[in-house]
Amino acid sequence: MTMRPPVNFDSIALDSMLSDWISALREFSVEAVVVLSPDPFGQRQDRLVAAVHPPRFFDAALALAESEDFGAPWRESDASLVAWQHIGKAESGNTSRWRLLWLAHGFQSVVRVEFPLPSGRAFECFIFSPRQFHDRAEAAALVWSALNIWPLFKRTMAQASSPLSPREGECLALAFEGLTARQTAERLHCAERTVNYHLSNAMAKLKVDNKMSAIQRACWLGVI
Repeated sequence: MTMRPPVNFDSIALDSMLSDWISALREFSVEAVVVLSPDPFGQRQDRLVAAVHPPRFFDAALALAESEDFGAPWRESDASLVAWQHIGKAESGNTSRWRLLWLAHGFQSVVRVEFPLPSGRAFECFIFSPRQFHDRAEAAALVWSALNIWPLFKRTMAQASSPLSPREGECLALAFEGLTARQTAERLHCAERTVNYHLSNAMAKLKVDNKMSAIQRACWLGVI
């Protein structure tokens, strides 16, 4: 797994967004949020801690990313995109390190919302509370809040962490829509060779040798 700091550690805008989100969920006693992303340069099961707030829970978030819980096998099953669990009441024998760490911090409940990506990857949002939720409506409210904040959060996260320039990302996004380099050039009012230049740079930065793979990795980064 590639080791890199969570994006919000270097992005005031993203960290403030997480802080405000947690404050808005005060009635549900939410005290921590973790966002996991696929590792665009790793294996299918590899996940990164894209964001965690408050920062002091980074080690617990990292343990969650390194666990097999909710990972590739989960996405290959018929499991739902939303999960609500009492952390201390896992299946018999499941004493995952992440569970022990979050329990040690005093947390009892976690709500997970998955945002699927191509090729079996996904962004995953985990919302933690020291309370045990007994009413399904409480968990549903947290899911609804995640669905509402996600578009802005994803865009802000991509802007803060993407290795691509805005023009490179734009060219890949148009390629994702099915436009050829010539059509993209017409859309952007530039020369076709300029589009190909941006696509070539994007492929180099994303460490791939073809446009389709670059599009896929751009999706995993949240750029598209």
